[in-house]
Amino acid sequence: MNAQQEPAPAPSVGPPPVQERGRRRRAHLLAAAVGLLAEGGFAAVTHRNVARRARLPLAATTYYFASRDQLLAEAFAQLVEAELATTRDWVARHGLRALPEQVAAADRARQLGLWELYVHAGRDPALQRIARRWTDGCVRLVADALTLPETDPRARLVYTTLSALWLEHVVEQRPLADARALLDAAVENALRPA
Repeated sequence: MNAQQEPAPAPSVGPPPVQERGRRRRAHLLAAAVGLLAEGGFAAVTHRNVARRARLPLAATTYYFASRDQLLAEAFAQLVEAELATTRDWVARHGLRALPEQVAAADRARQLGLWELYVHAGRDPALQRIARRWTDGCVRLVADALTLPETDPRARLVYTTLSALWLEHVVEQRPLADARALLDAAVENALRPA
C-alpha cells in the first residue's frame, strides 16, 4: 500500500473518552462487539451481549456508543482495517497468487461475519462508506502487487476475481485448487502486454 494512501481511521461518532479508564472501557466494548460479529454475525451484536462479553454494565454500551448502529459501524471498521493489514502482510510475504491459501487458513466464522456486514452495508450508508474503504484498500493492494496504478481497471478486475473467489470459498467451500487456477488466469490476463 502506498504511504500516501493509508486507510482512514475507524469512524467515531462521539468524542473519545478523556480519561484512561473510559478509553479502556470503550476499547473493551468495541473488542467485544468485534468478537461477537466474528462469531455470530450481525444479529449477535446487541448491547446486552456486548456488555456481557466485555464484563461491563449494560449501561456502559449506551454511554460510550450512541446507538447499536454506531457500535456496529466501528466494529466493522475495525474488522476491515484488520483484514486489510493481514492481507497486506500475507501478500508481502507470499505474493498475490497465494491469497487463496490465506483465505483457506482464515477463521471461517470471522470471514462470514465480515461478508455479512459487507452485504448489509447496501442498506446502511454508514456501513457503506466502510465497505468502500475495504474495496478501495483491496484494489490498492492488488495494484501494488501487480505494479499497476491503482486506477488501472486491471487491478480492479483482479480484485473482483479475488473477492468472488473469496466469497465462494467462505460460503460454498469450493475447492482451493479451482480458486488458485482462476486467480492465476486473472493475474496472467492482467499482466499480458496490450
